[in-house]
Amino acid sequence: MTVTKDIPQLAIIIPCYNEEACVKQTTERLLEVLDTFINKGIIKNSSYLFFIDDGSKDLTWPIIEEMHSKDTRVKGTKFIRNFGNQKALMAGLESVREIGCDCVVSIDADLQQDEWAIEKFIEQYRNGYDIVLGIRNDRKTDSFFKKTTALMFYKTMNLLGANIPQNHSDFRLISKRTLDIMELYPEKLFFLRGFFHEVGLPTTYVMFDVKQRMAGTSKFNFSSLMGLALNGITSYSIIPLRFVAVLGFFMALFGFAVGVETIIEKLFWHNSPNGWATTIVLLAAFGGIQLFCLGIIGEYVGQLYREVKSRPRYIKDKELR
Repeated sequence: MTVTKDIPQLAIIIPCYNEEACVKQTTERLLEVLDTFINKGIIKNSSYLFFIDDGSKDLTWPIIEEMHSKDTRVKGTKFIRNFGNQKALMAGLESVREIGCDCVVSIDADLQQDEWAIEKFIEQYRNGYDIVLGIRNDRKTDSFFKKTTALMFYKTMNLLGANIPQNHSDFRLISKRTLDIMELYPEKLFFLRGFFHEVGLPTTYVMFDVKQRMAGTSKFNFSSLMGLALNGITSYSIIPLRFVAVLGFFMALFGFAVGVETIIEKLFWHNSPNGWATTIVLLAAFGGIQLFCLGIIGEYVGQLYREVKSRPRYIKDKELR
């Protein structure tokens, strides 16, 4: 890309849930990042932070309010209850679009992602890219279980058509143009990672190192990852439904073949069908396959059900502008 954009107004959104142990230190460090970038002439001095408190039950929000009273560049909103990380990200993106910005970076509240890598993001944005995805160099900080489940998540999503770069989470920069296009997508269960691949805007990558958490524990667990995967699959791929159709065809073909074989044995060799154990095993296997297929169809029906009801993605309780 050869386009050089003007110095941007940057917004950094930080979703958080029960992060009282680190949110103050995170705020101070990100304000330091903003000041450094402003002094270097990389971003405008109107750049700011925007926190999304996803219904925390600890002192996360009072700390954010305290930091806002000291520096109005600290803004945020608080949900009335916990709605989940992806909806918190959506709320942050929609809020900074209303407030105003040229580009926005999303980063985790624990700052495991390298906050100084944002400078590279901005450089790529000014080179003409609308989407800059952060790709971690390795997963040394993860447990074996988390590494394995993460690998399974990316492999499964890519196999089913929702192409997501491996080792990319939610550390990314997107432009105001991308935010405007997002407004055209009305679905309630919006899968952000799939959208950024599908939309087709100029996209590039920035590699970064992952650090240990400053404090507290991760709130993103195996069930959260599974929920994210199911939402992504049902939002951006119909391959599982095609798999059900193909599997049903071959099951019917197999049943037809067994029926023909039974008739031939009866007519030509006068053998009565036997093998009760085999019959029971086949019934159990086919019954399990049918239930599995119904489960896949049920996920898609459930996705439609939640979309048709058109309930709000989230409900705000308080807001700091």
